[in-house]
Amino acid sequence: MAEPDLADLEVFAAVARARSFRSVARLRGVSASSLSEALRRLETRLGVRLLNRTTRSVTPTEAGQRLLERLAPALSEVTAALDVVNGFRDSPTGTLRLNVPGAVARLILPGIVSSFLKMHPGITMEVSVDDSFIDVLAAGFDAGIRYDERLEKDMIAVPIGPRIQRFVTAASPAYLAVHGRPSHPKDLLRHACIRHRFASGVMLPWEFERDGEVVKISPTGQLIANTIDLEISAAVNGLGVIGTFEGFLEPALSSGALVPILVEWSQGFSGPFLYYPSRRHMPAPLRAFVDFIKGSADKA
Repeated sequence: MAEPDLADLEVFAAVARARSFRSVARLRGVSASSLSEALRRLETRLGVRLLNRTTRSVTPTEAGQRLLERLAPALSEVTAALDVVNGFRDSPTGTLRLNVPGAVARLILPGIVSSFLKMHPGITMEVSVDDSFIDVLAAGFDAGIRYDERLEKDMIAVPIGPRIQRFVTAASPAYLAVHGRPSHPKDLLRHACIRHRFASGVMLPWEFERDGEVVKISPTGQLIANTIDLEISAAVNGLGVIGTFEGFLEPALSSGALVPILVEWSQGFSGPFLYYPSRRHMPAPLRAFVDFIKGSADKA
């Protein structure tokens, strides 16, 4: 029997943990068919079926589950062993894989990534944007960035980016001239509002706070989208009130294309965290990134 390819074993482990070819393929930026081919190749070499596959589900067979239990720690040790040589280089090399939400990719990483990669020319960074909460290890990532309410337990968390961000609401001067300016969050229930739907299908309520009073509403309007550029454009063109991260709206607010409303109700919330599993050996690219983030925070 030919020896299985290490890359095929790693694909099996990722798909078996995620129980989905499609999600692993999407997060890694490859085709699901390439992962399926790797799995078929592995099963042929081992002479046993490892995954039961239907149009709706992917589950490990008994043999696959046994292999996964023994394989996961072994793959982790292989990765750690290969990374040891980084300690003998002046600058670490390797790939750093991050999973981040869209707001972080647009508002926080641009000011960090270029400086970090210029400092570490031997490191390649792969960033996957995903607003859902996933098991970063199962999907093959080294670390993730999320907000504190969505951090997984037993993870090490390092603050990254501004420590306070704000959710703000705004509308165009033309819209406010016709429909008036709301004075209380509940007034938005009588306004056209532009909503954001995440890839998971979730639409979060808009939350406001003033002097200890918290108000949550789910307004309605003509436009629901999952792309912030379209939402901002619609608001500028007078389609309704938009509620989102202040950073997204800053250019339109500065130019006067949008006007902030309910300012005294604007809610501040904690900035995001870089999180990664607590383990004996941290890959050199991740360690370099963590050190860079901590160093940047110390200088701020």
